[in-house]
Amino acid sequence: MLRSPTDSKQQPGEQGSSAPEVSVIIPARNEEDCLGSCLHSSVTQDAVDFEVIVVDDASTDRTRETASSFANVQVLDAAPLRPGRTGKSNALATGATQARGTWLLFTDADTVHLPGSLARSVLEAQEHHAALLSYSPAQEVHGFWERAIMPVVFAELTATFRTEDVNNPASPVAAANGQYLLIRRDVYQSIGGFASVSQSLLEDVDLARAVKRAGHRLYFRFGGDAVRTRMYRSFADLRQGWTKNLALLFPSPGQLAVKRALEFLLVLLGAITALIAVLKDAPALALSAGALAATAYALFLSRVRRAHFGWDANLLALFGLPVFVLLLRRSQLSHRRGTIVWKGRTYGGRATPAAKPGDMRAEAVGAHRSGT
Repeated sequence: MLRSPTDSKQQPGEQGSSAPEVSVIIPARNEEDCLGSCLHSSVTQDAVDFEVIVVDDASTDRTRETASSFANVQVLDAAPLRPGRTGKSNALATGATQARGTWLLFTDADTVHLPGSLARSVLEAQEHHAALLSYSPAQEVHGFWERAIMPVVFAELTATFRTEDVNNPASPVAAANGQYLLIRRDVYQSIGGFASVSQSLLEDVDLARAVKRAGHRLYFRFGGDAVRTRMYRSFADLRQGWTKNLALLFPSPGQLAVKRALEFLLVLLGAITALIAVLKDAPALALSAGALAATAYALFLSRVRRAHFGWDANLLALFGLPVFVLLLRRSQLSHRRGTIVWKGRTYGGRATPAAKPGDMRAEAVGAHRSGT
């Protein structure tokens, strides 16, 4: 059990017999590139008693060696994966069975936790009387495609699913982000935990639904002051990851794809028409087309700015808009065909149906998780 360095009776790295307040559970499948940073930021937390559990989900790289190199990090093997179950839910459920904390923090191997964030998150959950607290981490983006595409996706999620609805006990809307999901242990056990959503590709959202259905409070917000993550390190991973989740995150992915395609064409064709009109000395047409393109772009930029990305990513997001449309359509077709591939495993399509916001069957906010 790790403990706050301010406690004179027990220092970090020492073992104790009492149950910790928080069990940090990290599922990991081939995460050698990022797990070290995650664990370093986790084991150096303070002001709260906690333990750290890494669940190695049949990794073929140095994930286990990385986890084992940290003192007092418990490393488990994920339980055998049954047909029809998803790897991440299985790994999370495995970790929870060995956890001893009053609170369970499920977090991904590609996250980095800011100093003191663990203790603050527990206090915040208690202050809001929340049985489940979830943060949407600050997203690190590198390279052109990450900067262009990620703001578009997160802006769409932010605009479609509002945190004030999630946090309102009177609203049926439920959501959580598996990159940082803190839940009271007794509530987790009472709803059946991740074992009860083991067939879902949106296990975090389904868990949040179960919590809210049971009459408990949720608290969800942007958590850039607590945790950050870089979800993808290549365009291939980005494409595969969003193919897995995009069709599940929106109630009408086909309609959304058409809507965003028209938005992009309005900006592009308006700008081209204005330019041609200027060259042909047609000022009235140039002014009208330019105003139309500028208005459409301003509305798009206003939506993207609410997704908590830097100015450079916001400007590049227009180029990511048509790629988002293609990824959304690709995700929809892949789910229909039952060919969802993630982390070397193939899943059989639409495990969690999406519906309209407010329908308890379909509140899907937060982002794709990079777990197993």
